[in-house]
Amino acid sequence: MRPIANTRSAAGIPTGRLAVWWVVGSEIVIFGGLLVAYIMYRLSHPEWAGHAANTNVVAGGLNTLILLSSSLSAVLAHQAAERGDGPRAARLLGLTILGALGFLTVKSIEWTMEIQHGFTITANSFWSFYYTAAGIHGLHVIAGAIIMAIVARDAREGRELHRVELIGIYWHFVDLVWIFLFPLLYIAK
Repeated sequence: MRPIANTRSAAGIPTGRLAVWWVVGSEIVIFGGLLVAYIMYRLSHPEWAGHAANTNVVAGGLNTLILLSSSLSAVLAHQAAERGDGPRAARLLGLTILGALGFLTVKSIEWTMEIQHGFTITANSFWSFYYTAAGIHGLHVIAGAIIMAIVARDAREGRELHRVELIGIYWHFVDLVWIFLFPLLYIAK
């Protein structure tokens, strides 16, 4: 028997899906404000191009590839859950979690190298924005991986398979944010 919160709906949308979209909407406000502030500062501070030239485009590109690949495994996990194949959905979510861990590993190596070269959060306003935006995004990656592990555990047992879609929506949002951050922080010199 499913809990009533999963079977009710508002406006024809299941409650869980509606809740995830509310979370994503609130996160859009947070990241949107941060990105608009970054763009406005960037336009009024031409010296930022010199600072941005010190970002590691290869690491940023690798992380883009990792996140896009992890989105594919999240989509495949959702398809498996839709077919009722919880164990396969769990394995695919495991691949997505590996993608999250890969992203965080690359980011930690990248940040270590940048900090060793004196590019710290207090170096100047560009690096403050860079570490703030990438750090908030990294926290979302960590949160997504933790929630995904919980969903995968339940999916492995064939329970709560509808949650695979919900964590997938969140994960795609995390990926989409990176798609905006990567060119702004790494490519736009």
